Amino acid sequence: MTPASGCAPLDHLALARGTVDRVTKRRRDQDWIDAAWKDPRTRVLVVHDGHALVRSDEELVFVAPQEAPAGIRFLLGEDTDSTVYFGVSAPLGPAAGSIRATSLREVGALLSDRDAGLLTHAVALANWHDTHVCCPLDGTPTVPDAAGHSTMCPKDGSEHFPRTDPAVIMLVTDPEDRCLLARNAAWPGRRVSILAGFVEPGESAEQAVIREVAEETGIVVTNVCYLGSQPWPMPRSLMLGFRAEAPAGQVIAVDHEELAEARWEPRRPARRAAGRRAGPAPVGVDRPAHHRGLVRRPPAVHLDATTPVLNMALATPSGVASSSARRVTAAGRRGSRRCCRWRRRRSRPADRSR
Repeated sequence: MTPASGCAPLDHLALARGTVDRVTKRRRDQDWIDAAWKDPRTRVLVVHDGHALVRSDEELVFVAPQEAPAGIRFLLGEDTDSTVYFGVSAPLGPAAGSIRATSLREVGALLSDRDAGLLTHAVALANWHDTHVCCPLDGTPTVPDAAGHSTMCPKDGSEHFPRTDPAVIMLVTDPEDRCLLARNAAWPGRRVSILAGFVEPGESAEQAVIREVAEETGIVVTNVCYLGSQPWPMPRSLMLGFRAEAPAGQVIAVDHEELAEARWEPRRPARRAAGRRAGPAPVGVDRPAHHRGLVRRPPAVHLDATTPVLNMALATPSGVASSSARRVTAAGRRGSRRCCRWRRRRSRPADRSR
């Protein structure tokens, strides 16, 4: 397919960061793993139901191996200073003072590159271990293998690996430089996002973009262009970001079951809404269909804490990621601590419908 105009790869995606070497060659070296667990320099990250203990919304709280609770253990990697990191899926310890239990969804964009990568890795493995405890062939309880990156059935010897579900999220624009926004039927009024959906068996990600847009809005798109990806372990997705173009003259038709409405939004109002969001810093490939933080803006549109895809695409006429777009993201991060406090006062259940 011909790339969409102004299509440029994205970088600095919040959950696609990480500085720790995953040391895959060590995962079956049991002597090395045992020695690393006994090393007093080793740090352990405890995760439970997608949450971990975080200090001041900025850094993860680690424990020494001897202080770690019992639970499924997995190797996360080794840092450049030879510090080894493990994860354990188990109930979290007590929170006090500036330490609180926080979800990856809420804090992912606020953490350092190292901590964001470690928490994303740990949550992904913990989610899989917590939900895939038996062999799918004969129902026998499995045992962790490869330092927690696979499991083995002790009865038939079969090996099983973590499941990842690819999903696409796409910014669709028309010849008038408007973007296609929609409201899920379960969302409150004026809360909108760009479109997203799962890749079905036997189709490419680009085919999924075309199918999902047509299914949800009746709009046919062309020139599908890949922008970037990031892990989305909520519980087990890989989010693939795209742009696509909609030829002129088409009529939006929603089914009013999954979507309540869809409409074309000009660049400037959408950009203002994205820049004035009051939720925490974004963590999604472009965050909309998977974030509960709302943009507090009285006029017609509430963008669901978008960016980086949407802010970057709306920030420049060509849709190319620019320094101005990155400043929008940086400004959101600077205000994130205040916004998190606002969000705790006005919390609402997370939308996990997509």
